[in-house]
Amino acid sequence: MPVLCKLPVAEAFRWAEELPLPEQDRVVVEELRKEISNRLGFLVDVGLGYLTLARASGSLSGGESQRIRLASQIGSELTGVVYVLDEPSIGLHQRDNERLLRTLLRLRDLGNTVVVVEHDDDTIRAADYLCDFGPGAGARGGELVAAGTPAEVFAHPTSLTAAFHSGRRTIAVPAVRRRGNGESLRIVGAAEHNLKGVTVDFPLHTFIGVTGVSGAGKSTLVNRILLPTLQRTLHDSRVTIGRCERVESVRDGEGVLRSGVSPGGDKRIGPVTALIDKVVAIDQQPIGRTPRSNPATYTKIFDGIRELFAQLPESRARGWTASRFSFNVKGGSCDACGGDGLRRVEMHFLPDVFVPCDTCKGKRFNEATLRVTFKGKTIADVLAMSVGEALEIFANHRDILRGLKTLDDVGLSYLPLGQPSTTLSGGEAQRIKLARELAKVGTGRTVYVLDEPTTGLHVADIERLLTVLQRLVDAGNTVIVIEHNLDVIKCADHLIDLGPEGGDAGGTILALGTPEEVAGNPASSTGHFLRAFVTPQEAPERLQEPPAAKGKRSAKTKGSEAP
Repeated sequence: MPVLCKLPVAEAFRWAEELPLPEQDRVVVEELRKEISNRLGFLVDVGLGYLTLARASGSLSGGESQRIRLASQIGSELTGVVYVLDEPSIGLHQRDNERLLRTLLRLRDLGNTVVVVEHDDDTIRAADYLCDFGPGAGARGGELVAAGTPAEVFAHPTSLTAAFHSGRRTIAVPAVRRRGNGESLRIVGAAEHNLKGVTVDFPLHTFIGVTGVSGAGKSTLVNRILLPTLQRTLHDSRVTIGRCERVESVRDGEGVLRSGVSPGGDKRIGPVTALIDKVVAIDQQPIGRTPRSNPATYTKIFDGIRELFAQLPESRARGWTASRFSFNVKGGSCDACGGDGLRRVEMHFLPDVFVPCDTCKGKRFNEATLRVTFKGKTIADVLAMSVGEALEIFANHRDILRGLKTLDDVGLSYLPLGQPSTTLSGGEAQRIKLARELAKVGTGRTVYVLDEPTTGLHVADIERLLTVLQRLVDAGNTVIVIEHNLDVIKCADHLIDLGPEGGDAGGTILALGTPEEVAGNPASSTGHFLRAFVTPQEAPERLQEPPAAKGKRSAKTKGSEAP
C-alpha cells in the first residue's frame, strides 16, 4: 500500500486497469477493481494524472483542489444537480483544458446543470448559454450586457467579451522579438522533483515564458531553483535551493562569465550586480494577513494621502501630523473599535460575527478626525473610493498619482483603496504587488518572476498586463512568467517549454526559442496550440549544455527525442 500511494495517479490508473486477478478472486475483487479504476480515471480526465496519491492536501493549488472535488462528483453519477465552478481552468495547459471540458460536458449529459465562471476562450465557446456582465469592473459593472448562445453573444456590438472572442479585437503579436544583451543565467543539471538533469539558459533583458503541460516541472525550475539562487545571491536570503549542479552567468552561450552557485555550499553567482541588482517574486499570496492591510497601505499610497491631509489648514491649526489620519494610531482612530470599523459579536456555538461599529459606522476614525476634508472628502471617504475615482481627486499630486496610476495600469481601477487584503483574490493581490514595484524608481537591472499572472483576468485585463510587462523589459529588466495563457505566451521573446507529460513523465526540455520556433517543434504540446496564433518556424541549433558538456544533446536534439 505505501508503494502504491507514492505512484502518480496516471500510473496507478494503468496499474488498476492491468491488474491480473486469479480466477478464484475475480468474482470478489472485480467490482472493487472497476470502482478504483473508474475513480482514478476521473482524476486523469480532469488533468490530475501527475499528482501522487499520497500528495498532502495542503500542498494542492486552488485549481487542483477544485478539480479533485469535480472528479469525485463525476464518480457519484448523480443527476438533477446544479454544479457551480469558479474558473476551473486555472493552472491548466490547453491540452488538459480539453480534457476538463469533456468532463463538464459529461456532467451535463448525465442530466445536470453546470454553471461556470470563466474567462477561458475554449470554455466560453463550449457553453450552451452565456451571461456576459459588465460593461466595466467594480462600480462600473453589475449589468447584464449580453445573454444567449455563444454566437448570439459574440454578435453583441458593445460587449467587451464579444469583441475579443469574436476576433473583432485581438492582442497583437509583437512585430519584433528581443534577443537580449547576450548575457544569460544558466541552470546546469536541475534534478529537483521530476526534473531530469535539465540544463537551460534564461536570456537577460527579455520577456521569458516558461510553458508546458500541468505538472511538467515549470514551477520547480523557476521557483525552487532559479528564484532561490538569485534571492541568496542578491539579498542574502536563507531559502533552500533545489537540486542542481550549479547556476552560472554566461555570455552569448560561449562560456562561464562569472562563478556559479552550489546549492549545498555558500557560494553565490559571484559579482552579478553588474547584470542584476534585484529579484522580485510577484506571487498570489495575500498582501496582508489582517483586514487592516489594504491596497492603499501596501502600495504606500496612503502615506502620501495622510501627509496631504496633515498639511491642510485645519490640521495645521490643531497641530495634527500624518499619524492622526492612521486608523492604526490612537488619537485619530475610533476609540470604540480601535480603527477596525467592525466589532466582533461572539456566537458561542457558531463562528463569530462581525458587524459595523455603532460609534463610527464603519468609518474607522473618530468624529474630530472626520471634520478635516480635502475637496469635500474625509479620510474615510478616500479609503472608500475606487482607484479610478482617486485618480481624479488627486490628479495634481504627483507622488500620490504615481501609485494610483500603476494600479490603474494593471487593471485595478475598480478596486476600493481601503478594501481589506483578506477579501482580495489571488490575481488581485498579485497585480497590487506588481503595481507597487512599478511605482518604484527602477534601475533597469531587475529580474521579475510571475507565476500565472493571468489568473482571474479578462482578455482586456491581460492586454493591459502585457503592456506593463513589456514596459518593464523595455526599461532593461528581465521578466520571467510561468504561464498557460496563449495570449501571454505568443507575446514572449523567448520560451522554455517543458514536458512531455506531468509528474515523472515530464521534467525535460521539449523546445526553446521564440514562439514561432516553439510552434514549429512537433514534440511540443504548447507549440501545437501556438500555431493558431503565430507562423511556425524551424528553430536553429542552440546551445543546451555548458561548454564543458559539448557533444551531448543540443536543445533541438532533445526536443526531437522527447516521447
